[in-house]
Amino acid sequence: MNVQEVIARVEKIEALPTLPSILKKILSIIEDPKVSLQKITEFVTSDPTLTARILKMVNSPVYGFPGRISSVSHAMVILGLNAVKGLLLGVSVFELMQKSMIGLWEHSLSTAIFARIIATRKDMESPEEISIGGLLHDIGKVILTIAFKENYPKLIDSVQIKEGFLYEIEKEYFGITHSEIGGIVAKKWNFPLKLIEPIKYHHKPQLAEKFQKEAAIVHLSNILTLARGVGYSGEIFVPFVHPFAWELLNLNEKELLDIFREAEEPITTSGEIFLSDE
Repeated sequence: MNVQEVIARVEKIEALPTLPSILKKILSIIEDPKVSLQKITEFVTSDPTLTARILKMVNSPVYGFPGRISSVSHAMVILGLNAVKGLLLGVSVFELMQKSMIGLWEHSLSTAIFARIIATRKDMESPEEISIGGLLHDIGKVILTIAFKENYPKLIDSVQIKEGFLYEIEKEYFGITHSEIGGIVAKKWNFPLKLIEPIKYHHKPQLAEKFQKEAAIVHLSNILTLARGVGYSGEIFVPFVHPFAWELLNLNEKELLDIFREAEEPITTSGEIFLSDE
């Protein structure tokens, strides 16, 4: 399949009839470069389901805020515009993640938890924003499922037969990977480079131009989630951590064990998020 054809179809994703109307509205909002926190707050509060999901997520173990956040406006101020845009997209693609690949949502949540913990331990600015990078790192798989609903699920199934990595099989078939697709749509949606690079380079953090540490954190978080066996992302093997990420993050064995222990409770309890909207 021609790469340009794949990219062209992905870039017209909003036009596909299979895309839920609420997601179309959300995409039109986050694509607006002049969108404000107030406009997003007004949009979220006008939809009770969206309000419930945002508040559930912010109060969940994914973020670990000590107090209960009872209003959308409070959540928006704490997280900031970039994280809010990412969170809004994350909660809105929940059903699509479940439909595209059973277990992908749980995998994404776990990656977000590991990313927040590592970012906090490394004294990074805005660990919540890096956590959003973890939550959305596999958004390209959802996009490919929507754009190629006949072919992509078969490609995922072929991982078992070929015994390779999904991103390698994608490259062979589409000429492009889900991480690259994720980077393309994240740019299209006006996400900052700080979010685009971890999504685009979560398999190859050494290629990130500006936010290498953020990309390395999401890269490691994805691998730790695979090693922990949380959810399902289409992979049957756990890849090696790239030496570049090891060197950059400089985590020893004790620190890794501490990270696993710290993530254990949030990961076990986060699976209940969005099981109901009550």
